[in-house]
Amino acid sequence: MSIENKVVVITGSSSGIGAATAKLLAAKGAKVVLGARREDRLAALAQTIGENARYHVTDVTDRQSVHDLIQLAVSEFGRVDVLYNNAGTMPQGNLSDREYDKWQLMLDVNVMGVLNGIGEVLPVMQAQHDGQIISTDSVAGHVVYPASAVYNGTKYAVRAIMEGLRQEEKGHGIRSTIVSPGAVRTELVKTIGNAAIEAGISQLMNSEEASGLALDPEDIANAVLFAIDQPKHVAISEVLVRPAEQEV
Repeated sequence: MSIENKVVVITGSSSGIGAATAKLLAAKGAKVVLGARREDRLAALAQTIGENARYHVTDVTDRQSVHDLIQLAVSEFGRVDVLYNNAGTMPQGNLSDREYDKWQLMLDVNVMGVLNGIGEVLPVMQAQHDGQIISTDSVAGHVVYPASAVYNGTKYAVRAIMEGLRQEEKGHGIRSTIVSPGAVRTELVKTIGNAAIEAGISQLMNSEEASGLALDPEDIANAVLFAIDQPKHVAISEVLVRPAEQEV
């Protein structure tokens, strides 16, 4: 099944995985509707893609903002074939640090952001009796490691939510997919909020020896394309993509 002319809404699309995915899907003929908080980045990306791109400044923690993004896709292109919930944040630190504000932010963005996207797009897809909802999960949603318990928790939650979505909506022609990357060279590292951890990860990912230790955003974009570009009777439920030399 060709991806040409499919309408794909992407959150967290101003940089990294979201931007790479938007460019790749648009190059394959899809119509992309971009959502993120940074308008300057969105405008530049939409201009680069051209006539098949629209954008709306979107905060995924704000349900009305997500609603408006979905409605932009419907008003401009008549439908929503795919919603890609990609926005996320990754503060790191031990539970003993008691960083309640960072924990709340992760819950709001990583969990409620996904739920807001699902809730706002489901009526559209149910009416179409067709659609696909994809969420960026993480290796952290499959493996727990120190200084990341809350982030792990949010990503485990996304796995559970997306599996529940699959079971509830399969009869409405709606498929669900999680894409779980390992280490990827993106701006997500800048949200870690712990100087020592951030410096260590940045140094590792950007070293000359890091080719097998970190993925590029385009690698994940290719996984998203694979999940979308399947016939309707095929559901790619999970895609786990690690750098070849990543240990966890």
